[in-house]
Amino acid sequence: MSSQDAEAAGEQVEALLAELRSQAGPQAAATAEELVGCLVELYGAGLARIIELVGEPEVMDKLVADPLVESLLLVHDLHPLDTSARVRRAVEEVLPQLGSHAGDVEYLGLDDTGVLRLRLEQRGCSAETVRDLISKAVAAAAPEAAGVSIELAEPPAELPLLQITRRPAGIQGAR
Repeated sequence: MSSQDAEAAGEQVEALLAELRSQAGPQAAATAEELVGCLVELYGAGLARIIELVGEPEVMDKLVADPLVESLLLVHDLHPLDTSARVRRAVEEVLPQLGSHAGDVEYLGLDDTGVLRLRLEQRGCSAETVRDLISKAVAAAAPEAAGVSIELAEPPAELPLLQITRRPAGIQGAR
């Protein structure tokens, strides 16, 4: 099953639950939602056991590299990387796409409301474009966060270039 197929399956589950709510009433919908929750827990426990049995770092790296498996690891809180590491990895992956347009990005942490906070030193193209690309990458890497907030900071002013030239002919030997 591809990532798109999995996403479609998730959307279908949501649609079927909504249909149950509207046609069969709240009790049937609540029972169906409880059933879905139990299945998610069961699959999560199975996935946790698989991770425990496999456990080799090389295999985990391969699992995390697959977007579908990575999303399942995140849903079940089994991802081997913490939020901070995933955010930093996402930023490192998106910066090359921006070339010289993006400056430095600093991860400031998760605030009390669950929002990821970053600081961007803007150097080039539209701040909104850069901010949007970074925000999307970070949100995808940390779906458990309530949102992403990127503050813009001015990069430090560049020092003027000192130009070194020859001394005028009359001052050659003087000190």
